[in-house]
Amino acid sequence: MEINGVAHVMLTVSDFATCLPFYEQLLGFLGLRTIIRADGMLYCVGGRTAVGIVQAEDRHRDERFVQFRVGLHHACFRARERQDVDDLRAFLVKIGAKIVHPPEEGAWAPGYYSVLFEDPDGIRLEVNHVPGKGLL
Repeated sequence: MEINGVAHVMLTVSDFATCLPFYEQLLGFLGLRTIIRADGMLYCVGGRTAVGIVQAEDRHRDERFVQFRVGLHHACFRARERQDVDDLRAFLVKIGAKIVHPPEEGAWAPGYYSVLFEDPDGIRLEVNHVPGKGLL
């Protein structure tokens, strides 16, 4: 067997009402369209992937994301062009997102270029561009 990519990523957020506008704007900017928008759930599809956010259970609503706790470290999405990374950075500044690392080159693959940022809960998200097929 060989998998055919990642079908979807689901993120649990502490305050759905606060995170919803962030994700609607971000995922729309990334070209994903909303499939489900219901109480406590947003599910968007595009670019051969899907991203969803769901409301945390009441007992976890006061928690924030901790990158090095067991579970998700960060989610990274691939851009088609290097300029897309720079355009995303400008968009993130416009919506007031916390940028952890501005666009920079990395050693992960030849030509790796990315921006790392956080959602309102501090969940780390990245968008990168790698020329050609990269390591994939």
